[in-house]
Amino acid sequence: MKTPRLPRARVLVPTLAAVAVLGAGGAFWATSASADDHVTGDRRDQVAAAAEKAAGGTATEVEHSDDRGTAYEVEVRLEDGSEVDVELDEDLAVLRQDQDDDTDDRDDDRALTDTERTSAEEAALEAVGSGTVTDVEAEDAGSYSVEVRADDGTEWDVDLDADFEVLDKHVDD
Repeated sequence: MKTPRLPRARVLVPTLAAVAVLGAGGAFWATSASADDHVTGDRRDQVAAAAEKAAGGTATEVEHSDDRGTAYEVEVRLEDGSEVDVELDEDLAVLRQDQDDDTDDRDDDRALTDTERTSAEEAALEAVGSGTVTDVEAEDAGSYSVEVRADDGTEWDVDLDADFEVLDKHVDD
């Protein structure tokens, strides 16, 4: 009994093409759906330096902007602990600079002393390994909450007790 055979190329080529198209589409979707807006590497350093020069502080967060005409959004912490939002174009020219009005629930937190801030930052960095502290808050119960961006870009939440001992640390989702 003779069974008809389909030529391999007639089946194989369209199948491979479909797999390639689906794979590329899936990769694009996965990248765009979970794209991290944080700027990394040398470009992050360049963007941060431009924002720091404009605002006069330390860049704590550098992100790509989704606003038309704005390439980057940078949070800069000033010496007094306040924050400034700086928007830059692709050529790193400052487009806008505003005092950060992100008050979320910080009104309920007590003010930190310089010693508390330094101790909390050091303890959190030691817990995570290395990175940049992006936020430190003193909680009502004498504990501290610290946000750290590790050198690999991972964002950590570190909770400390009143003696700056780690109570909990976890990757921020």
